[in-house]
Amino acid sequence: MSVNGTQSTGSTENKYVQQHLANERTYLAWVRTCIAVAGLGFLAAGLFNSTYGEKAHLFAVAAGIGSLLFAFSLLLSATLDYQRKRRDINEGVFRSSRLIVNLTLGFMLVLFVLLFVLAGFLLFG
Repeated sequence: MSVNGTQSTGSTENKYVQQHLANERTYLAWVRTCIAVAGLGFLAAGLFNSTYGEKAHLFAVAAGIGSLLFAFSLLLSATLDYQRKRRDINEGVFRSSRLIVNLTLGFMLVLFVLLFVLAGFLLFG
């Protein structure tokens, strides 16, 4: 309790330690996902060199840049979601995450289309 009789932020957070720890684990899982997506972009860009033609090279560059943009936007969304959940836990409310889920779905669909096109260039050349 603080001097004026209300709970301080520290004691409120202590009350919900398990929820805060789960929120941090979820955030770290999103960070690992961002690293994997960025790595996928570098892999896609590195696999397809000029021997597969100009179109394949353009799709590889698009997939690489798209993966990096996706990883960056996902990291930003995950950070904002983590901070919102931290506040919501302390206030005792719950709101599910829609933005980060919809963002992930949209970017993954675009990325998969680019990778399927790249695979087509690799197979049918």
